Amino acid sequence: MSTDDTIEVVPLGGLGEFGMNIMAIRYRGSIVVVDVGMMFPRDDLLGVDLVVPEFTYLLEHRQEVKAVVLTHGHEDHIGALPYLLRELSIPIYGTPLTLGFARGRLAEHGLLQKAQLNRIGSRQTLEVGSMHLEFLSVTHSIADSLGIAITTPLGTIIHTGDFKFDQTPPDQKPTDYARFTHFAEQGVLALFSDSTNSERPGYTPSESNVRKHLDQIFHTSKGKIIVTCFASSIHRIQIVLELARESGRRVVTVGRSMKDNIGIARELGYLTLPEGVLADAREASRTPNDKLVLLCTGSQGEPLAALTKLALGKHKEFTVAEGDAVIISARSIPGNERRISHLINHFCYRGAAVYDESRWGVHVSGHGSQEELKLMINLTRPRFFVPVHGEFRQLFHHAVLAHETGIPRERILLAETGDIIALTPEKAEIRGKAPVGRRLIDEGGLAELDELVVRDRQHLSEEGVLMAVVAINKSTGRVEGLPEIVSRGHMQEDGGAKILAEAREVVLKTLRECSNEERSDSLVLTELIRTDLKRFMRKRTATHPMIVPVILEI
Repeated sequence: MSTDDTIEVVPLGGLGEFGMNIMAIRYRGSIVVVDVGMMFPRDDLLGVDLVVPEFTYLLEHRQEVKAVVLTHGHEDHIGALPYLLRELSIPIYGTPLTLGFARGRLAEHGLLQKAQLNRIGSRQTLEVGSMHLEFLSVTHSIADSLGIAITTPLGTIIHTGDFKFDQTPPDQKPTDYARFTHFAEQGVLALFSDSTNSERPGYTPSESNVRKHLDQIFHTSKGKIIVTCFASSIHRIQIVLELARESGRRVVTVGRSMKDNIGIARELGYLTLPEGVLADAREASRTPNDKLVLLCTGSQGEPLAALTKLALGKHKEFTVAEGDAVIISARSIPGNERRISHLINHFCYRGAAVYDESRWGVHVSGHGSQEELKLMINLTRPRFFVPVHGEFRQLFHHAVLAHETGIPRERILLAETGDIIALTPEKAEIRGKAPVGRRLIDEGGLAELDELVVRDRQHLSEEGVLMAVVAINKSTGRVEGLPEIVSRGHMQEDGGAKILAEAREVVLKTLRECSNEERSDSLVLTELIRTDLKRFMRKRTATHPMIVPVILEI
């Protein structure tokens, strides 16, 4: 525990990057963790399914960690929860829909039975040590989203969560302006505010605006309609279901997460299914194309998702034909633009009309633009301001907006993941660095990947591999036959045979110069061959393939 009376705020992810949002707030021996998010991997993280934060800071203070509070149910805020609960047994607090989505994640990891899940809602409160938490309703692209006001004897911190100011939200539950202004009247020590759209001028359109654009497509399309969005976008899914009913179409859900989330939202009362609108694959086979809607996962071009299989003509039950409409009702997560572009090309090749956010208004952001970010600052009037959630460019532009609203530069703190932010009524400063990092998860194989494994995969993808297969008589140390040199992903066929023949001579020379003792020690021989081949390839071809000697002891 800190020797002086300060509030420590430690972002363990989400600052300087999109995703992996997690923040620890520590005061007088108690820690509240706000969100436990994951991040989708970049294309160069080969074979990695998701990225989760390191929890070293929390494990070092495990006795002080009292609660996890979840602002909403998006994967970048709840997706790493199972990996934290493997390490710590702590109560989890969230709204019903957020916990519903988290429950599914925990069940997949066999952790549901031991998880301590507690429902909270807007304007409800929670006491954690000397911290008093109140949950504040905000509008976002997912229902049941919250901001959090954390009051201590030193003052109140407000964490906005992800938000925008939607005046006509589909569920008629607008942001709780009254409570935000209430805390402003009491005095807000620090505001930690969502920076995602800090570079976008003006206001973010309402979720309700999407309906009129989708409605036009539904009424003009002559073939089947394929809609993809995030499976957690319950508001968007509700709009699609209602438009399908109005246009006399049946809806088939394609993709496990879409089916699961619709089931969860329906059970909890967040989604209303028009009678007779849902159909299964068998019913769909008897439904004319102009009466059919496919609601799919895979908006980010994930290789094994339903949408990609449809685009490539590999789906078992449905095909895409000329006259069909494909609606990509989701934003491109940074890094996925190329995959999505390829996806659109494949749909166009099959004659489908593709509608995305770039031209057709079929998606709106769930994050506030510049004028809304200024409004949040003016509503809360904080003494100190810390932008969160975004790459450094978004954090920087949000800091500029805060200064424009009147906050002095010396009271604006540009922090990064791992910074230990110390808050008192007089000062906000960075007091060192907490241990942070990321864990690379391969859900299809090993539970966790080492950075070295990923670097090896990158090396193989960029430079290829050169294998030298050598048979050694174990008893005599003699070489049996000629070494075999195998190259994959490294050189063109033209000229390649000559270089491989030269590489064989290099290996033979290495073997001739080895003593019987060296030849009989496979570890030593492996390293000698690797070193000589590596030197040869660098000089001869100016390339750096991965060298893999294979010693067969016979």
